[in-house]
Amino acid sequence: MLIRRETSADAEGIRAVHRAAFAAPAGAPGEQPVEVRLVDALRSDEAWIPGLSLVAVDAGGEVAGHVVCTRARVGAAPALGLGPLGVLPALQRRGVGSALMHAVLGAADALGEPLVVLLGHTGYYPRFGFRPAAGYGIVPPVPEWAAHFQVRTLTTYDPALRGPFGYAEPFNDL
Repeated sequence: MLIRRETSADAEGIRAVHRAAFAAPAGAPGEQPVEVRLVDALRSDEAWIPGLSLVAVDAGGEVAGHVVCTRARVGAAPALGLGPLGVLPALQRRGVGSALMHAVLGAADALGEPLVVLLGHTGYYPRFGFRPAAGYGIVPPVPEWAAHFQVRTLTTYDPALRGPFGYAEPFNDL
């Protein structure tokens, strides 16, 4: 696998990854997963940061995974919201998602971002340094998310960065 920045030629491959990764269980209605629509909406939003939309491509150049961070806020201060992260089902549990996570966190740190926030599985994301947001004084937009709302601080993090978290606008339109 090669991890690189998304290009315009990757858009359909990214949609295919998220369609497959977040597909409804067999027998469920065939509605397109929200993650597909979300990435498309984020891509056209001012919160989009091209250098933080990364793909994993296989030896044939096909998109096998995708992750994105977009501009978000903690109070009035800039932060990042991570998601979605998707990997083709046939390649899950083979390190593709981990490689994407390490790459996007490294890229965000290199850009001088202070922290990354996500809503996700508490058994998966701590391996990348994510911790409960409450411990940093960062409040989720939906109180019921608190148990799964997590923060990964980066080099420029300042502990004074506290308050309510706000995702990019397309997250609010889901």
